[in-house]
Amino acid sequence: MKKNKELANRFREVFLDGTWVANTNYKKVLEAISYKKATTKVNSLNTIAVLTFHINYYVAGVLNVFEGGKLEIRDKYSFDAPKITSESEWISLKNTLFTNAEKFANYIESLSETELESVFVDEKYGTYYRNIEGMIEHSYYHLVQISLINKLID
Repeated sequence: MKKNKELANRFREVFLDGTWVANTNYKKVLEAISYKKATTKVNSLNTIAVLTFHINYYVAGVLNVFEGGKLEIRDKYSFDAPKITSESEWISLKNTLFTNAEKFANYIESLSETELESVFVDEKYGTYYRNIEGMIEHSYYHLVQISLINKLID
């Protein structure tokens, strides 16, 4: 299997349809969580809604670069989630994440070997490949947090 297809499959696995690494994925976990639960604060932990915003912030930001835009995201803003005040806002946030994840995976599939090994925005960020791998790892990290917070609330 080509590297681009393998990476796209791994990306889809964490977000949309896989179970191999974590026995779940964002879509499976988040679809079962209500707005009330997503906005429930557990001690000093981020809420599930804030973590969902956070991971989508990075997916959308890198996707913007893939689509020809600039890298405009900044770590210091990545947890600045707007307050979710209704079930419809929660559903919208989840659907935005799932839509962005599918676009992101499709873009990965379109990359050639040369593009995967080319510099991502600036040499200090490494290659496209490194950034995609980092996105997958970052996503699993927060998926585990969401799963644990969900269990704590129960």
